[in-house]
Amino acid sequence: MTAAEPRSCCAEYAAAGISRRGLLRAAGAAAALSTTSVFGSAVVSTSFAPPAFGAVRPAGRVLVVLSMRGAVDGMSLVVPHGDPAYYAARPRIGIPAERLLAKDGFFGLHPNLAPLLPLWESGRMASVHATGLAVPNRSHFAAMEAVEDADPGSRERVGWLNRLIARDAYDHPLRAVGVGTSTPPTSLYGARATSAYRDVKSMALAGADGDQGPRRRRSLQTMWGGVDGPLGAGARSAMAAVADFGPVRAVPEQAQHGATYPRGDLASALAGVARTIRGDVGAEVFTVDHGDWDHHSDLGTLEWGSMQKMAGDFAQALAAFFTDLGPLADRVTVVTISEFGRRTRENANYGLDHGHGNVMLLLGAGVNGGYHGRWPGLTDSSDGDLLVTTDYRSVLAEVAAARLGASPAQTFPGFSPESVGAVSSL
Repeated sequence: MTAAEPRSCCAEYAAAGISRRGLLRAAGAAAALSTTSVFGSAVVSTSFAPPAFGAVRPAGRVLVVLSMRGAVDGMSLVVPHGDPAYYAARPRIGIPAERLLAKDGFFGLHPNLAPLLPLWESGRMASVHATGLAVPNRSHFAAMEAVEDADPGSRERVGWLNRLIARDAYDHPLRAVGVGTSTPPTSLYGARATSAYRDVKSMALAGADGDQGPRRRRSLQTMWGGVDGPLGAGARSAMAAVADFGPVRAVPEQAQHGATYPRGDLASALAGVARTIRGDVGAEVFTVDHGDWDHHSDLGTLEWGSMQKMAGDFAQALAAFFTDLGPLADRVTVVTISEFGRRTRENANYGLDHGHGNVMLLLGAGVNGGYHGRWPGLTDSSDGDLLVTTDYRSVLAEVAAARLGASPAQTFPGFSPESVGAVSSL
């Protein structure tokens, strides 16, 4: 008998396939307003009866939503060194104040976020601490779906990003794109067509012979052109997306402006986002997933463990992304989100269990740099959480309204956002 391999994540995360893809697949399975077509490893979700898609409309400003799957510990990334309960609760894994970057009288950044310091010091990076769901939810699956639906109490299965792109009449499956996985996140589900692809080359027609020529396209159009119902609608949407994606494939694969991406899924996905932006196919919204951040054990210290490595990879990938974009970075805003935060007190395994409040990071165009949010104070107890003082929807609503002109009332029904001050329309 072989002993099971040790794992740092919880049983729920492991049961969903250890990966974010398993959770996303489970979350998306209940979506009822759209159908999905798979071409190669690309996926296009569309309503049952989409309109005929016209020419792509160039995107102006761009929003990238980076989901840190598995519930990242925000207090390791943006450290509240001014709260004495932080060090009392984390005698082994707490990050020493003297090692923090961009430190003020209360907060500081994890040392391995150093590649992002140029963004921070130029006022293009901000944090909003103590954000999250209004009601604690320590289930990865349920919290992830609640965060991405962002419409509590509704029986409609529509993600907030799908509502965002439904704010005007322009409808095209390339307007909102999931990159890095061919499983669309819940936030993209809904009546408006969206796309998802693992990488640029996978956004192609399926076929074992690799034929991408006109004969294959004509054959598929003949097969699906007159088919009624969701399968026909989905197939036609997918063909439109693949056809209009051509300018992206024509963009050189190499990073620009001296950017060097690290190895890893996040870096590959962000490189794909940058290439798609350069292709200018009307992609206004991107989703990117990064994980697994479910650190029940071996979160570690600055010398060893998963956090120090993942924080470094995260920062290097984002820094390379903005370098790669060059002048186009003036149009692009990145916001990070995670389904919930971690407990305040460390556990016996150099890790942290499921908690509540977390940090959101904002980078790029329109960001009012610095530390934002209201700190509630920590409690050093076995069940102590970082309390939420800012509903995460207030942050997203501010980004969506300031950068894309979206109505908070339409994007987040029934919610009245408060001003956070982390983003401007400039």
